Amino acid sequence: FPFRLFPLREHGMNWRARPLTCQEIQAFKKSKEVMQRFIRAYQLMLRFYGIVLINKETGELERAENWAERFQNLNRFGHNNLRITRILKCLGEMGYEHYQVHLVKFFLTETLVKETLPNVKRSALDYFLFTIRSKQKRRELVYYAWQHFRPRDSFVWGPHDKLLKYR
Repeated sequence: FPFRLFPLREHGMNWRARPLTCQEIQAFKKSKEVMQRFIRAYQLMLRFYGIVLINKETGELERAENWAERFQNLNRFGHNNLRITRILKCLGEMGYEHYQVHLVKFFLTETLVKETLPNVKRSALDYFLFTIRSKQKRRELVYYAWQHFRPRDSFVWGPHDKLLKYR
């Protein structure tokens, strides 16, 4: 069987790769070696995108030294957004929800605050945000996005009346 670097319980673009089962996910989580390889694969993909995992415990991220050149690649090729969505979903499946939050916030910051990834903004808002499993963390990130989105009255990812009262 073809395998994926970031397997999911759903079908992807490769019709020959079969979805993960819940039993397989549990077996992966129990294997220290598999989980170490998973984190190494995550770090490899992050470096490809110009991002560095600076804390394996928390999932905290920062720009890599070569970020400017790598971000050009991210901005130019939209298929990367599909891969990032897949990575985010897989982080959730493998019990790394805290990593998901950091990666989504990283992209929201780069797209909305620093404006370095204009061609990733739509995916960050439409897809990345909604891979977050924790309702509370997802709300926090929607609020963060709303705070930085311009023009604010065009923000469609959460109800404005609730966002105004949030916190």
